[in-house]
Amino acid sequence: MAIKPRALVRGDTVGIVTLGSPLEADTINARLAYLQCMGLQVVLGRHVYDIDGYLAGSDRDRAEDLMGMFANDDVRLILPVRGGVGVEGILPYLDYDFIRYHPKILTGYSDITVLLNALAQLSNLITLHSLLLIDFKPDTPAYNFEQFFTATSSLVVPRPIANPPGMPLSVRVPGRAAGPVVGGNLTSLVGSLGTPFEVDTRNRILMLEETHEPVNTVYRYIEQLKLAGKLDACAGIVMGECTNCPDAYGKSYEDLIADFLVPLGKPLLAGLASGHGRYKAAIPIGAYVDMNTDEGTLTLLEPAVHYSV
Repeated sequence: MAIKPRALVRGDTVGIVTLGSPLEADTINARLAYLQCMGLQVVLGRHVYDIDGYLAGSDRDRAEDLMGMFANDDVRLILPVRGGVGVEGILPYLDYDFIRYHPKILTGYSDITVLLNALAQLSNLITLHSLLLIDFKPDTPAYNFEQFFTATSSLVVPRPIANPPGMPLSVRVPGRAAGPVVGGNLTSLVGSLGTPFEVDTRNRILMLEETHEPVNTVYRYIEQLKLAGKLDACAGIVMGECTNCPDAYGKSYEDLIADFLVPLGKPLLAGLASGHGRYKAAIPIGAYVDMNTDEGTLTLLEPAVHYSV
């Protein structure tokens, strides 16, 4: 049974870490102020503001910041500043057994994908494909915050993982499947193949999303997942958005789904608002979900958190 962290309540402390690429200090500070206005306290990792080219400091430093948040009894939620690149570099320096026995809510998307899935697999911890610190700003849709705070605080199940009104999921292959949901950003998942941290899709629901890649590159990555056995092994597939993904050679993202995923015959839903899109559903990685293509629904069967005294 997956390990659930304690639910978030108003006044809790959020641990802020930069685990991949750096972000300007002014932007970090503005997002921190917005987070605090929501009634949450913050504590910063030592290397939150570090900049070393495309990385926020060394792999060891970033890993130590993350482990420090798991060790801090006051911290209830660990919120990475952003994704970018480099998160995979911290994975060898984490203590997965310690994390298993000191569970915290960990949320993010983009390159944080590899961390979410690694902790779900190696620490048996439910993590959350949802907001980053960079998303805590006035123009973030209310839907995103509703999804985030429901996932981090509610024990109500079954509960739909649903798009905003007017954006229904589309059924591309009929069928029904259930299992733990895994996945996230396609580029990051492909980058982990052949490592001890590659995603395990066996009998699981695989969710994929992408951004800023032409469709021919997205095809290459999907083909790599297929050749690695990840598509054959999964029970069902949920395709998120491909934001700012230009057509290539006359083919669109929708063509790619039709040409290369539909023929697999796996239960397939498409159009989930997630990750890099404007609207971001909160998807608990490692939690059981039910795919019902007859109704075009994705339903969470267990909460991502628990309450404790």
